[in-house]
Amino acid sequence: MHFVKMHGIGNDYLFVDGRHDRIADPSAVSRLVSDRHRGIGADGLIIIDPPEDSANHARMRMFNADGSDGEMCGNGIRCVAKFLVDRGIADAQPLRVETAGGVRSLTWDRGSAEKVESVKVDMGAPGLTAASIPAKVPGIEPTAQVIAHSFDPRAFGINRDDAMACGLEPQLTLVSMGNPHVVVFCSDVAAAPLDRVGPIFEDHAWFPNRINLHLVQVTGAGSVRMRTWERGSGMTQACGTGACAVCVAGMLEGRITSPLEATLPGGRLRLDWSGVSGDSVSMSGPATEVFQGEIDPAALAAEDPGNARQELKA
Repeated sequence: MHFVKMHGIGNDYLFVDGRHDRIADPSAVSRLVSDRHRGIGADGLIIIDPPEDSANHARMRMFNADGSDGEMCGNGIRCVAKFLVDRGIADAQPLRVETAGGVRSLTWDRGSAEKVESVKVDMGAPGLTAASIPAKVPGIEPTAQVIAHSFDPRAFGINRDDAMACGLEPQLTLVSMGNPHVVVFCSDVAAAPLDRVGPIFEDHAWFPNRINLHLVQVTGAGSVRMRTWERGSGMTQACGTGACAVCVAGMLEGRITSPLEATLPGGRLRLDWSGVSGDSVSMSGPATEVFQGEIDPAALAAEDPGNARQELKA
């Protein structure tokens, strides 16, 4: 299997050209190659296939590091644009890429080396109803929005000391950007014990399909710092759809304005949104290629101490 490792501000994936490499079990392959000790190391696997609709330029399939399906990845899709343009597969302005969360439109800019360096993505309109997340919040109808909804961190399963360590606010906002997000504001995001709080939110009974958590500290009218616990991958350097969700949540709660600069552990993204629920959110940021190579997933599976996928064929 030929792969290209790329990242969007540290949110790294392995990209495979589905025209040439057919992967029989992409979930298993993602789990194996994403392992940072026994594999290549990544937040997941993205397969770039021909589009199902000839009006579009490519189809993106995403698998998290644990092998679960992902509907959409904002940092990953910027890298898809770079993959397509830098390799001469497509060079339209804009590019149209199919995802499990819908078709996304991307405009791109080349740098001094004539390679794509930055990409702006029309991320679509946010979903705000409980049903669109999906979420089953006690007392909230499926058609209702969940904005600045009060919750008891201790009843939620969060240790009192962990909540106090970062000044966790006892309210949350839910946003879908084609995938599910919960946004919680705090006073000191750097102090947040994300490794303990993240899994509690991800697997909570309110979220039947699990959820991505973003802890956010407002640093100005148009700026935030945020950290992410990503569903299926754990702590990541960045989350593009999550930054969009933070922009939406912050504006709906009256905390921030657009354009918004979001600072994540891996770098910065720019988000733009009108504040109108039916309008699209746009996200701008870099896309970087790290290296490329070849790997035999079946050989990795044979060495897997769990012996889970010895029959794997790629």
